[in-house]
Amino acid sequence: MSRETDHVSTMTENTQTIPETMRAAVMFGPGDMRVVDKPVPKPGPGEILVRVAACGMCGTDIKIYFGKFANTPPYDGNFTPGHELAGTVAALGEGVNEFAIGDHVVCEAHKGCGQCENCLDGEYTACLNYGNLSKGHRALGMSCDGGFAEYAVVHINQTYKVPKNVSLDEAAIAVTSGTSLYAIDRMGGYLAGRSVAIIGPGPVGLVLVQIASALGASPIILIGTRENRLNLGKEFGADHIVHVKREESPVKHVMELTNGRGVDYTFECAGGDQSVDHAISMTRKAGAVVLVAFYGDSVSIDINKAIRSRIDLLSMRGEGRQVLKRAVALQEHGKINAAPIITHRFPLEKITDAFEMFQSRRDNPIKILIKP
Repeated sequence: MSRETDHVSTMTENTQTIPETMRAAVMFGPGDMRVVDKPVPKPGPGEILVRVAACGMCGTDIKIYFGKFANTPPYDGNFTPGHELAGTVAALGEGVNEFAIGDHVVCEAHKGCGQCENCLDGEYTACLNYGNLSKGHRALGMSCDGGFAEYAVVHINQTYKVPKNVSLDEAAIAVTSGTSLYAIDRMGGYLAGRSVAIIGPGPVGLVLVQIASALGASPIILIGTRENRLNLGKEFGADHIVHVKREESPVKHVMELTNGRGVDYTFECAGGDQSVDHAISMTRKAGAVVLVAFYGDSVSIDINKAIRSRIDLLSMRGEGRQVLKRAVALQEHGKINAAPIITHRFPLEKITDAFEMFQSRRDNPIKILIKP
């Protein structure tokens, strides 16, 4: 929770009154996260200091929490996770005039090095210097400190202004929405008149339903196991919902809905053991499967099935190509409704309770926000 300290910095033209220390969640070891006092970071050239209003929790955070994510800093009581943050600009680094104190902003997780071939091509979530801070790469809450804290330093290249009609809580969903938009970018972006299957009605899948509907996809088939999420997807524009635990086979059901043809595009957002194979099996010849999820272990698929049907398998990571700018615009114009996706809010001091809820799925959480 927010707190005042006895020692504060002086006011300058580029800063607000900012405490010297803040509360932040830090990793002391796998499964050992504690909220402690920590110095407020100072923005360098091209950076801003953000007063965090909300930071979302996702499956990547669970992997980081248990020490199963690559390129994280050592768990020695200093590293702060959290990569879905929105807040208010509190201080400007040297040379920054793109933002002003008090601006509402949302922050993209990835900032490429800006030097490698991939970054120059705009593919900065596949930066060839990933994890190398000395080269300028940073991934909030993954390779450097993130947003499970009262303040966070963010580069201007990964920061976007939030319009006043979008709350900062809802703006934190823009990182999730950016992932959904990036998935659509990867398959070409043209969904009008195309049939779509979305496996996994988590936050990314539920936003995908909304965007696919806005872009004129038809039919939209949402596939999952949890009633509350499937029903929400129906409200968001899914034409059909397939409850995996109630159907003989989700693939059979999708094929019936498409007269044996299969859907044009399948977005695999579940990360399950069989979900990739299911995605291939329900996609039409010369269609495409976009792999959106991370997977806990290796998965088995019939790759010959994809080859025989000339199905494209496309992968992606994060929210590249500046899609957060588009995600925020869609929220501003009411095309993405984030409010129903946010089911729980926890103060920073209760963050371990939030992790327990997320992992156990107690009380059917969809998106959990941490509120410093």
